[in-house]
Formats: sequence, structure tokens, C-alpha cells
Amino acid sequence: MSINKSPQIDPRLVPVTHVDHHLPPVPAAHLKADALRARFASPPVWQPELLAEKKFMDRPPKQAAVLIGIVMRPTPTVLLTQRTEHLSTHSGQIAFPGGKVDDTDHDASAAALREAEEEVGLRGCNIEVLGQLPVYTTGSAFLVTPVVALIEPGFDLLPNADEVKEVFEVPLQFLMDPANHRHHQVFWQGTQRHWLSMPYQDGETERFVWGATAGMLRNFYRFLSAG
Repeated sequence: MSINKSPQIDPRLVPVTHVDHHLPPVPAAHLKADALRARFASPPVWQPELLAEKKFMDRPPKQAAVLIGIVMRPTPTVLLTQRTEHLSTHSGQIAFPGGKVDDTDHDASAAALREAEEEVGLRGCNIEVLGQLPVYTTGSAFLVTPVVALIEPGFDLLPNADEVKEVFEVPLQFLMDPANHRHHQVFWQGTQRHWLSMPYQDGETERFVWGATAGMLRNFYRFLSAG
């Protein structure tokens, strides 16, 4: 979720202006289940860094929710998807499971859990919702509520082939280390645009996490590192 992939721009080719080597990583002990529960139960005073992208679609805003699902392996990971290429927005990009909030959804958490089940087959019995991060507004006019949850290992996934090309996991410690946060800048569609990327080398495959997904992870970093 960010600038929709198009022939006009390839985010991998946009220059990196700087990397945040000067910022400390979140300690590994703070990424364990009990520490995460405690952080959400008694949150610090903090400020999100990234809340809105510059618009690139002119349409009414839509409420959405995504699941930042932390799989509680010995080294915790974040569950991510790669979207299929034929989708109308954000095709081919790496994203959290999630989507539009329906009228039947009780709240953003219910929407994120429902979408996670519909997209990748993840069922609520495996999930412990911890809380939410501030709403992130994408350039495609989605008002996205990130819902953070713990996921017990041992689940079986059944991705929806119409929406999801692949499901994979990236170590949370990698994503919570600003030395892996790259800043990009480019002049596109008449305005200067900036975004983050967090490319992760998964064997022979590069997982190019960027745009709104990277932006919400950056806010998660700020939340966990505050105080």
C-alpha cells in the first residue's frame, strides 16, 4: 500500500537518500510476548512518525484495517503477504493481511481478523489482539487501522489465490532495527514523494517491504522504542 506499482516507477530503482544507522534497534527482549503485552497494557507517551502519504488517487476515503500479526516463534516474525499482480490497487506489493472495513464489522480489530481469515485462512482462535496503532492514510485514500496481535505457531494457512500470491514471515527484530530502514525520495506525478523500504533477503528471494507497510512498521518501531 503506497504508490501503486506502474510502468512509470519501480520503487526498487528509486535512490536511497539515507539509512537510519544512528537509531538504536528495539532490544530482542522487548519483542517477546510478555513484553509486548505489557507495552500495550501500559503504553508510553509517543508520537507516530508517518501518518499520511501524498494522494495519488482522487476518490472518497475508505476505512480499512490490517493485521500486524507477530508469530511467536523462538525468534518472533511478522506475517506478510505478496499481493497478486491483477489487483486494482497495490498489485504485486508486500502487505499485511487486511482490507476494507465492512458494515458488519464490529470494529477495526474484527475487520482485520475477518480479512486475515479470508485472505490467508488464519483463524481467530490462533490470535491474541494486543491493540492498535494510529490510523495511516495511504495515497490511494485508505484510512488504515493497524491491529497488532500475537499468533501462536502451528497454524495452517490457505491463501486466497485471487488476492494473495504468497504468504511469508520476516523476523520482527530485523524490522525493528532502523539500520534496515532505507529512505527513498523521487519527484513523481508533479510532487516530491518520500517513503521507506525494508528489504529482507529471504534465501534467494528479496522481500521488498516498502510504502505503507514499511510506514506502519516504522510507527510500530517508534511505539516500541519510546520511553
